[in-house]
Amino acid sequence: MPAEYTQSDQFRGASIHLCDLSGLEIRDCDVTGLKIVDCYGGNVSLGGGFERVVVNDVDVTAYVEAELDRLHPNRVLAREATSAAEYRAAWDAIEKQWEETLDRARRLPEAKLHEQVDGEWSFVETQRHLLMASDAWIGNAVLEEDAPYHPLGLPGGGMPAEASAKLGLTLDATPTLDEVLAPRLARMATMHRVVDELTEAELDRVCGRKPADPYPDREYVVRRCLTVVCKEEAEHHRYAARDLTVLEADARTE
Repeated sequence: MPAEYTQSDQFRGASIHLCDLSGLEIRDCDVTGLKIVDCYGGNVSLGGGFERVVVNDVDVTAYVEAELDRLHPNRVLAREATSAAEYRAAWDAIEKQWEETLDRARRLPEAKLHEQVDGEWSFVETQRHLLMASDAWIGNAVLEEDAPYHPLGLPGGGMPAEASAKLGLTLDATPTLDEVLAPRLARMATMHRVVDELTEAELDRVCGRKPADPYPDREYVVRRCLTVVCKEEAEHHRYAARDLTVLEADARTE
């Protein structure tokens, strides 16, 4: 059984020489300053938020970002929205994209929508995570609802289990796609209403709450909350569509 290390700092500043690291997976970690030198292998994959990535002395950061923007233009809308009109345009595009992708997902057997591709979230888990993101950043921070968190919400891997329990989340739930989509689509409709009623003054309003207790104590303005939700939707749609392609191919061969 491969070893597993969680919330450890024992590798900070370590040097690893002449070791077999095939199949190594690094997930949800700070890799600032990571150097891989004179190594070899096939099928090396990197994914995450990197400020600068250099491969064989070539800075590929700008190329990768430009190619992602070309393939997924909603990333640009989500990232660059600053005015009320731009947030409305971004959300309209995100809603349309998800509507098409949900139709695509429904053509697969339900069991496929619970399969993980290469250890990533399943399609259903992705919907649960986006439900949690909008509950936290819109329902709680922007709207200050009395009970903003739906039990089926799925936080990122960095939230401790006890913190999730305090929010009333049932992490071990195994809902169907339709069971998740009921609150998920309702929250998307809430977001639609928020951006429809958005004013320029509202964008700079300081929220009375932070997204959830595990988040740091600081000012959260409406503008930032909307940007986080839009970026989460755009990026996770990219992941979901990528994995749907694999699931569709699998379904055709079964």
